[in-house]
Amino acid sequence: MTKIDIISGFLGAGKTTLIKKLLAEAFQGEKLVLIENEFGEISIDGGFLKESGVQISEMSSGCICCSLVGDFNKALKDVQAQFHPDRILIEPSGVGKLSDVIVAVENTVADTEDMKLNSFVTVADATKVKVYMKNFGEFYNNQIEAAGTILLSRTQKLSQEKLDAAVAMLREKNPDAAILTTPWDQLDGKTILSAIEKVSLADELLEKMRAEHAAEEAEHEHEHHHHDHDHDHEEHEHHHDHDHDHEEHEHHHDHDHECDDPHCSCHHHHHHADEVFTSWGRETPHAFSQADIERILTGLDSGDYGKILRAKGIVPAGGGAWIEFDYVPEEHDVRTGHPDYTGRLCVIGAELKEDKLAELFGL
Repeated sequence: MTKIDIISGFLGAGKTTLIKKLLAEAFQGEKLVLIENEFGEISIDGGFLKESGVQISEMSSGCICCSLVGDFNKALKDVQAQFHPDRILIEPSGVGKLSDVIVAVENTVADTEDMKLNSFVTVADATKVKVYMKNFGEFYNNQIEAAGTILLSRTQKLSQEKLDAAVAMLREKNPDAAILTTPWDQLDGKTILSAIEKVSLADELLEKMRAEHAAEEAEHEHEHHHHDHDHDHEEHEHHHDHDHDHEEHEHHHDHDHECDDPHCSCHHHHHHADEVFTSWGRETPHAFSQADIERILTGLDSGDYGKILRAKGIVPAGGGAWIEFDYVPEEHDVRTGHPDYTGRLCVIGAELKEDKLAELFGL
């Protein structure tokens, strides 16, 4: 299966730098084709790409997202037929509409086996968000609105206040994209790729909870099988030792039927965590101190924010430092972390008070 990744962005945003970094640090060992759509841009250094084992298919006769859509489809199929690459990187012209490029690729992939549109990202100079929105209107905004991920360059040149403001402007146009705000030189290419092929913190945490829950269930079934005479005691203990399990059953009882017997057979009918619980999460460049995080996690124990079962995050602490935290009720772990593409945090529980959580985290 060939993955197709579209890397868009205005002239000078840093697409070439990004592609070189991904080639060196994230795509090593992959058979890769770069399709450039030149429109007055300086071509990526051909020698560098040949050394990386990359084939170049240059299309310099116009804009793929408008007059050349038909030819573009053919070019994409030809590249696939000739090279059978693991990945095709498409670098559209800096003045094209990203939405048109996405449609062109989707049309090609629809009737072609073994190809899929993997990602569509926009590289944006963080120092120019405001002026570009004002001066270039729909062309610039289309690249922001259509992006699955927005990779900000030159964020180290902005104060925290101006970076927060730039991200807020982007969020207005695109509420869902991952926005990379960490300076690229602090990040490995694989971390950038994780932002592009985004798995949310909530999904990661729910998956972990499901795995733990399944392990506990298996252990419990094992105990049940070997210790029939202890069954009631074991089951009761099981529910009180594991907070998230106890909460899950309690939540299940409250909403599904009347039941006062803590040992009744209804305990065996489990919901998946993501059916019962909700998650609240944010991505933010906002810097937190260790004291901030300790105060926030202690606040989660108060009951004022809902029944909190888990929280997890990795956030910038200023000066290039990062803090990672994990929370279960009455217990939290705060430690030094590695840089992520932006600050990310997630809270999972029942009856979450989202407005109050946002206020607690200062977001």
